Amino acid sequence: MKIFCIGRNYADHAKELNNPIPDSPLVFMKPTTSLLIKNRHFFYPEFSNDIHYEGEVVIKIGKNGRHIQPEFALSYIDGVGFGLDLTARDIQQKCKENGHPWEIAKGFDHSAPISKFISFEGLDADNINIVTKLNGEVVQDGNTKDLLFSFQDIIVYLSTYFTLQQGDYIFTGTPAGVGPIKIGDKLEGFINGTKLLKCDVK
Repeated sequence: MKIFCIGRNYADHAKELNNPIPDSPLVFMKPTTSLLIKNRHFFYPEFSNDIHYEGEVVIKIGKNGRHIQPEFALSYIDGVGFGLDLTARDIQQKCKENGHPWEIAKGFDHSAPISKFISFEGLDADNINIVTKLNGEVVQDGNTKDLLFSFQDIIVYLSTYFTLQQGDYIFTGTPAGVGPIKIGDKLEGFINGTKLLKCDVK
């Protein structure tokens, strides 16, 4: 399986980090060792002092495809879940300053807590609400209608370069409101009002 991530896919999030709006999907990947499942605890790593949460709708791919045409793209979605793209912001900044890739800031162990998946059937890809709570307070409240690149766009674009395979995950981008976490924090993720993920920071 592969874990794709789309960066800067909400204009407000790009602006809050003073990043330019991309002209095409900004793609990076996480290794499978980044996954954190079954609402397990996240243990704060010793190599960073500035881990940020980024709540996202995650697509699970249900069948293999390459060069997928737009009219068929949504048929490749098997389910959606809530994921956290945990980011070592201090390390990421150093990578950017040196023109280096982001992998160590984005792909470290357990940097991708992910919920169970719910059926995509009956959902409107362009109207899915996503909420992140930190210690019971709403810190992110977004909707896929505001994506710069829709689910359809993302699947078409990725399948131009990669064969999408059953079981692949796509983190579709985070809305505005990202911020730091600390030991003792409790994160929760909701899709269309249903809590799908909880993650305690230890």
